[in-house]
Amino acid sequence: MSEDAFIVSPTRKHTGTIIFLHGLGENGENWKLVLSKMVKPNVKVICLNAKKIPLTLNKGFPTAAWFDLASLDENKLEDETSIMRAVENLHDIIDEEIAASKVSATKTMLAGFSQGGALAMYAALTYHKRLAAVIAMSSWPVLRHTLPDAAVSNTNIPMLQCHGTEDPVIYYKWGLILADALKEMNPKYEFKSYEGLMHAVNDQELQDVKTFINKIFP
Repeated sequence: MSEDAFIVSPTRKHTGTIIFLHGLGENGENWKLVLSKMVKPNVKVICLNAKKIPLTLNKGFPTAAWFDLASLDENKLEDETSIMRAVENLHDIIDEEIAASKVSATKTMLAGFSQGGALAMYAALTYHKRLAAVIAMSSWPVLRHTLPDAAVSNTNIPMLQCHGTEDPVIYYKWGLILADALKEMNPKYEFKSYEGLMHAVNDQELQDVKTFINKIFP
């Protein structure tokens, strides 16, 4: 795990875990720095690193990505095999972390930015155990044609979705499509938008994320 992640270790008794997935072409290092300033000393943060894969969107150039992506157009076909492989891999990572740390699924939060947030959300809805919460930032609904039928669990846990209104990469309207799907299935779902924000985070969003995390892990 340590080779594939940047980790914030708890400095007090470990009672909560956040597994975070970065965006396309990134790694977990910057997110480790950001999240380390948000969490209480009892919380462990695992900022996973995606492997470099030949990305169709980048003309086959190896890019750090959770799954292959041919287009950012929501009407184009998705690589369902690649997405489901990533989902299953994330489920295995959650299982391994729970087994190793003895901190239960109900004390484990999934979170991510962009492609990482899209994967985190779908993985949460298809995971076999109840989780603590989910955060998706600047994300879109992967495999939305399978929802809500694929959502076997975690449709009643706290969820926070954040999106900038001027995002030129993952359009705000795609965030709203995800919001509509989640709103219908989850009474504990919350959506926050940020006027003028592009494909990034700002201070207000980071404050909202911090507030949400500390509500889940007081």
